Amino acid sequence: MIFSHHTMQEILPILQNRLKTKETVSFKILDPDLGEGYAGEKIIIKDQSYIYRGYKAWTDLAEILKCRMLTPQKCEEPLVTLRFKKMEEDSFHSDTPKSKEEKYGADSHFFQINKMEEPAFLYYYQQALENVKVGDRKQILNLGVNRGDEFEVIRKQLNIKKYEKMEFIGIDHSQSAIEYARHIFPENNFTFYAHDINDIESLRLGRFDLLISIGTLQSPSINFKPFFMSLVQNFLKKDSAVILGFPNCRWIGGEMIYGAKAPNYAMSEMSLLFNDVIFCKKYLQQKKYRVTITGKQYIFLTATKIGL
Repeated sequence: MIFSHHTMQEILPILQNRLKTKETVSFKILDPDLGEGYAGEKIIIKDQSYIYRGYKAWTDLAEILKCRMLTPQKCEEPLVTLRFKKMEEDSFHSDTPKSKEEKYGADSHFFQINKMEEPAFLYYYQQALENVKVGDRKQILNLGVNRGDEFEVIRKQLNIKKYEKMEFIGIDHSQSAIEYARHIFPENNFTFYAHDINDIESLRLGRFDLLISIGTLQSPSINFKPFFMSLVQNFLKKDSAVILGFPNCRWIGGEMIYGAKAPNYAMSEMSLLFNDVIFCKKYLQQKKYRVTITGKQYIFLTATKIGL
């Protein structure tokens, strides 16, 4: 199967049909190294017409088809062979743990995920940390801390003298995740609680100058909007900052796939996601925060106080 002059509108249904019965499909395309410019540009090589697309277009197509693109192979010039292999459907989204507290625990699929090795996550998270001037913060609260990946980035990023003067508090429902985090962060300036954040008031934590929460506040067990307003009113200092991460992805076969799955939809549908994002943006702006929204697979909302 050679896609030389085929449009993407022709290619997509062909591959979709092949993948209904096959685990792997292979096809030949113009070697992307032989062209530059925009996808769809026509290139003439030895009187043969080809449509140019970069590797980015093909990896995007593989993701849409829930496939992994295997290493391209050289074949007769000017072509290369691409292979798309269907991902296994294993995912923490379908896990059925013995207790709801351990859905994200040390024995779960979720615990195997290292978001910081995904450039599309790490880059925007580091950008958010720079935006809030994390090195100037003294007390940091992370809700849904799990094994502490967000803290690890801060620990590696900061000068040790600054880092040792900061106080880190992490809360998660999973006892096994918290035990792991305590092992990874034995320093005296780290405190971890295995606790339901719906009952955060009972911990009597005081106020913080940075709140971090990645993919936790939208959990079904949390009444998101009133809970978020309570956090801002009761747990943040006047000159505080906020970093929230809203998942716009699913984890399938070890891959971070763009587009959150909404209830009752077969496709990715982002109304609920952006409803929450815009609510937080407007509420924080009312409280005199400057708010930015960045990201891709995770939407990062970053807020800093204006004039302080």
